[in-house]
Amino acid sequence: MLTPLFRAVGGRLCAALALLACAGGAHAEDGYALWMRYVPAAVEVAAGYRLQLGEVVAPDQTPTQRAARDELARGLPGVLGTAPPIRTDLAGDRALVLGTPQSSMLVAPFREDIATLGEDGYLIRKVRSGGRDLLLVAARQDIGVLYGVFHLLRLLQRGASLESLDVRESPRVALRVLDHWDNLDRYVERGYAGGSLWDWQTLPQWRDPRYTDYARANASLGINGTVLNNVNASALSLSPAYLAKAAALADLFRPYGIRVYLSARFSAPIELGGLATADPLNPEVQRWWREKVEEIYALIPDFGGFLVKANSEGQPGPQDYGRSHADGANLLGDALAPHNGVVMWRAFVYSHEVPEDRAKQAYGEFIGLDGAFRRNVIVQVKNGPIDFQPREPFHPLFGAMPRTPLMMEFQITKEYLGFATHLVYLGTLYEEVLRADTRVRGPGSTVARVVDGSLHGHGLTGIAGVANIGVDRTWSGSHFDQANWYAFGRLAWNPQQSARAIAEDWAALTFSPDPQVTGPIVRMMMASREAAVDYMTPLGLHHLMARGHHYGPGPWVDGGPRADWTSVYYHRADRHGVGFDRTSAGSNAVSLYAPAVAAEYGDLARVPESLLLWFHHVPWDHRMRSGQVLWDELVGRYSRGVRQVQSLQAAWATLQGRIDPQRYQHVAAFLQIQQEEAQWWRDASVAYFQSLSGRPLPPGEPPPPHPLSYYQALQFPFAPGDGR
Repeated sequence: MLTPLFRAVGGRLCAALALLACAGGAHAEDGYALWMRYVPAAVEVAAGYRLQLGEVVAPDQTPTQRAARDELARGLPGVLGTAPPIRTDLAGDRALVLGTPQSSMLVAPFREDIATLGEDGYLIRKVRSGGRDLLLVAARQDIGVLYGVFHLLRLLQRGASLESLDVRESPRVALRVLDHWDNLDRYVERGYAGGSLWDWQTLPQWRDPRYTDYARANASLGINGTVLNNVNASALSLSPAYLAKAAALADLFRPYGIRVYLSARFSAPIELGGLATADPLNPEVQRWWREKVEEIYALIPDFGGFLVKANSEGQPGPQDYGRSHADGANLLGDALAPHNGVVMWRAFVYSHEVPEDRAKQAYGEFIGLDGAFRRNVIVQVKNGPIDFQPREPFHPLFGAMPRTPLMMEFQITKEYLGFATHLVYLGTLYEEVLRADTRVRGPGSTVARVVDGSLHGHGLTGIAGVANIGVDRTWSGSHFDQANWYAFGRLAWNPQQSARAIAEDWAALTFSPDPQVTGPIVRMMMASREAAVDYMTPLGLHHLMARGHHYGPGPWVDGGPRADWTSVYYHRADRHGVGFDRTSAGSNAVSLYAPAVAAEYGDLARVPESLLLWFHHVPWDHRMRSGQVLWDELVGRYSRGVRQVQSLQAAWATLQGRIDPQRYQHVAAFLQIQQEEAQWWRDASVAYFQSLSGRPLPPGEPPPPHPLSYYQALQFPFAPGDGR
């Protein structure tokens, strides 16, 4: 029997689906094209483009050169309304010219202009050369030309002027990687967009054209790596049969500059090799990994390397043998080094013993290993010290390991932010973290500068994002979740970019460049993450979700195998107050930060209120900066989050008739779900915290419609994405 809550959601969703069915006869889009729709530009704009571009002159000798030509052949007819001729030699006096100094005589004179762009950089410039008007897309390497082509197509779709165009772009981060938490049975851990994109059963023989579209989408953002399998890895991923399947994907991705990586199970020498141990200092284990790596490179000559989750959540690792994380990472680093492969060693770890404060665990295990890792090892650190919460302070390891390259790990899939049905633009979250100032070398020592290597002089740099991609036609489970893939890629290329500017680009490319469309959509996106924080975890609360699948509120969660898998461990609410004391009087987690940051976080009068309850246990009657007491402020934040979702709905409603019916109704249906679940979060959380505080609701705040026991009794055994 359905609960009243889900009867209400089901009724509204059925109504929305009925509208979708009615709209089925009209021309609509299903989201498959992502931000590469290539729809016609305005008539006058298209005419100007046709006049200026004339023809396309591009080499076609390598797979990447052909990929660039193919993308223009796909994109230019859509935007311009007609297909300009694509040639290898110049015939007219106006042309779009692609190439490197080695592949194009027309580009060769500009060799010095592109010499400093790096291997992936590119130049887009309007020039007059030899009496001809040329628009150059030039680079040192073919992959830079392909990246430049995607940039140019982005400009054309937005109706940008080509006059005096002069764009120079180079990535600030070397490894720009998607981590797929995909199992070999096609189940996606924390996935909300259907099953895995990788059809292991039919690989390597059947190479689904969608794999190439996946590569195109990533190349359009400059993403240059993909980890094919879950960090909770099966050793079978390294078996000959599955390596052949991975090699088929690598063949498809290679023209688009994407290197394949694999998550390696640390105990694979036992499970695949029949050894008695996986001790990283054992010579037989070292030999097994060297031979396995040689086997991989024989199949995948540009194999990127390994991602490793070790000694975390039950995964095997070097600590099983009394060795350190550095010992384990260096074992693999040594095997990969002759092939220029890298190890991405995750810092998301915690021991079997429940710590005093889980937020200190990774720091405690890694800080003493600074400088102990091989040159081809990069430590991959989550953006915050707990686990991809709606809001966390930046991880204290950033800035604290100057002799070790640190790689940012973001989550693109929304494990803790409403799955695929809640509109939550993560560009603002990524920006907030990257712009956070560690102060380890004074003001301006931002997390972005740690990640891009400029703060400590590292050349091995990286940003990883846990992918939100599956077989759903939208790729990500919803139209707006595509924006998080897009924002991740753009910020991985340049961590200094603006989340708002990225949102403006995405909205224009995905829906329409019309300001009457992009304006409301960008405002929705920019407000959405703060709305989710308000209705889920306001004022620095964290880890309040239901157990296991993390669907819906569960601030009452207690018991089970580990205290730090519960909600009560983190909020510590009682009759007197709420919040985790991480000051010097508590767990002293503030001391893990640079002194200037620690002083701010540890001072009740100075800590940002957005992190108040992360760092302080605060009385319910504590006076907030608004003048309200904490209890009233907390309830008000929960209610504000619900109102913000209602504002999202209202803003979207103004776009009816401006958005194609299929996508309009799909988004509207999901916003209905989000509104209902935001209300659920508010009511359940208020009911629970009121049961502890014993305080009356502020004037004007309605009581939850059900008793606390109702919310506690709700069960969702088949919620998607839970690990298994």
